This record gives sequence, structure tokens and C-alpha cells, in this order.
Amino acid sequence: MSTHDDDILDFDFFDEGETRETQTRDPRAPERRPGGRGGAGGRGGGIRRPSLRGSGLTPLVRLVGLIAFAILLVVLLVLWAQGCSNDHQRGAYQSYMHSIGTVGAASANVGGELATLLTTPGKKQSDVVSGLAGLVQQEQQNVAQAEKLHPPGPVLAEHEHAVEALQFRVSGMQGLRRAFQATAASSNAVAAGTLLAAQAQRLLASDVIWSDLFKAPAEEELKTRSVSGVLVPSSVFVTNPDLFTARSLTLVSQRVHGASTGGTPSGLHGTNLVDVKVEPSGQVLGSAETTIKSSTDLAFVAAVHDGGSSQEVQIQVTLTIPASPTSIVKTATIPVIDPGETKTVTFKDFPTIPIGSKTSVKVDVKPVKGETNISNNSAQYPIIVSLA
Repeated sequence: MSTHDDDILDFDFFDEGETRETQTRDPRAPERRPGGRGGAGGRGGGIRRPSLRGSGLTPLVRLVGLIAFAILLVVLLVLWAQGCSNDHQRGAYQSYMHSIGTVGAASANVGGELATLLTTPGKKQSDVVSGLAGLVQQEQQNVAQAEKLHPPGPVLAEHEHAVEALQFRVSGMQGLRRAFQATAASSNAVAAGTLLAAQAQRLLASDVIWSDLFKAPAEEELKTRSVSGVLVPSSVFVTNPDLFTARSLTLVSQRVHGASTGGTPSGLHGTNLVDVKVEPSGQVLGSAETTIKSSTDLAFVAAVHDGGSSQEVQIQVTLTIPASPTSIVKTATIPVIDPGETKTVTFKDFPTIPIGSKTSVKVDVKPVKGETNISNNSAQYPIIVSLA
């Protein structure tokens, strides 16, 4: 092929390309100069390709940013979901503990009513039997309420123990009622007391079940699951375990059996004031004037002794401090005291006690039914209160 032919072919090629460009090019774009190996433009002629240097960096940054944003969004969604789950979990536990706490409080009130029934002066055996029947019905209602609750799954076993504790209280009072009925005509108070104490063990056991098998493990479960702000309720049925010993229940049996027969109480009855101490100093008041330092913790502790041969109940003790314009008068009660036993009552909260002037503390123990010697039931002690 000759040089002339090569030029013809070269010209025809770019001429065709120019024609195609004319058909598709934007009229506003500048005209391109033809060029090639043999054209006037040499290396600088022809179509200039756009530079690719750095062209992939911006999309990569955008991709990385989108991935980071997606990860952050997922993390936030997970945290939000966990927060909602934790709130729901806490709410479920809070609702359940409130409900079982209401039942537990009602049950504890029944326990208080039982103690009052057994320590109220003048109660006959028939009064105790009928009173126990009413308390059993109340506690059965508490059991029914507890059984209707739906605890969160992790504390289901603990809930069943709470119900078990309530059932023990029902069976314990039913046993006491049967024992009182069985010994109504018996003169063997010791045997009656032993029988009653055996039934009362269920009441004592109920408090252990609630505390050790419900409250403690439920608290541990909440701690394990990081559930905060939820309190597991207590429920104490027996506040005075001494009342349910064989000796104490023997005396209860004697007292209610004697009340059933009517007339004057048999045996020796009587209480006496032993002493009065000042707390927190520990001073013992006497006939000589005692200087007492004023304090927000100031308290007077009166010791009372049962000097008779019978159990006494609901012993009222009164403390009086003369003051102007109104004397300070406080009253406390000893629920039950057995023969030969000494118990104390504490009087506190004295914000208006006279400072710097001579006054006195008088303590009176109300005589019990059948008591003949009341000379040792009260005493008055001279005091002066100084600033701490």
C-alpha cells in the first residue's frame, strides 16, 4: 500500500467519525480537532480521555460512612430494645411484688389479731375458738388471692413457697382451734399447752419459709437479672415467739379456761414496777434527785415483773412528767408476761421536756384482775434536765 493510499484511509476514518460526532454532540460543546498518528495535532490531538486519578476515593468514603452509620443505627436500636425490655421486666416484677406484698401484709395483720385474741383479758375458751374460726377464714382468703397471681417465670418457685407459707398459717390456726376444742373440758393445762405449742410450730415455720424460701432467693434473682428499684416484701406472722411456747400456751389455756368458769380468778395475780432507767446514759432513777442530760435520744425504760402465779396480759404502763401548760403523758402495753418474768417498755420522744427546772418522772403499772397488793405498782422519781 502506498503513502497516498494510507492518507486516503486515514482521512476517510476521521471524516466518518466527524460525521457521527456531529450527529450526537451538544451544539454548545466546543469543536474537537481531528487528529491521529498522521494528523496535525500529533500526540496532543484526538479525543482527550478524562483523568481517573482520585476518582474512586469519594465513593469509598461515602461507602465507609454509610456502613458506619448503619452500624451506629443498629447499636442504637439494640440499646433501645434492651431498654424497653428492661423497663418491661422491671414493671412485671414491680407489679408482682406489690401484689404479693399486699397479701403478705394482710396475712401479717391476721397474725397480729391472733396475738391480740390470745392476750386479751377476760376471753373465754369459746371466744378463742370462735375467734380462731374467723381468722382461719381471713387467711384462707389470703391464700386464694396469692394463688391467683401470675409471677414472672424466674420467681415462680419462690412464689410457690410464699403460698406455702400462707397455707402453713391456715393449718397452724386450724390446729390451734382443734386443740382448744379438744381441751375445753380438760383440767390438765400442761397437756393442753403442749398440744397447742405443737400446732403453733406451723406458724413459726411459716415465717421461716417466707423469709428463707421466698424473700431471700427472690432478692438474689432480682440481683442476678440486674433488676433494681424493686423491693421484695416481708411478712411476719409471729411478732412475739414467746407467746407460742409450751409454757406460755399452758398459761393461756389456764387463763381462758378459768375465764370460762366465771367468778374471781384463781391463783396469785399481780405485777410490780422493778425500776426505771434513763437511756442512753444508763442511769437508774431513785429517791434522790437525778440530773439528766437533754438529748434527742432521751428515753425512759420501765421494767415490770410478774410476781404472781398466773400469766398476765395487756399490762398497761403509764409515764407522766409534770409540765406547763400540759403534762407529758405516755402509755405503753406489755402484751403478755408469764409468772416470774420481767419485761420492759420504753418511752421516748420528749421534745418539750422542761430544761433547768426541777420536775419528776412518775410510772404507774395498772393492776391486773385479781391483784390485791398494788403498793408496788407505781413510783415517782425527782429529776432535773440539763442541756447536753
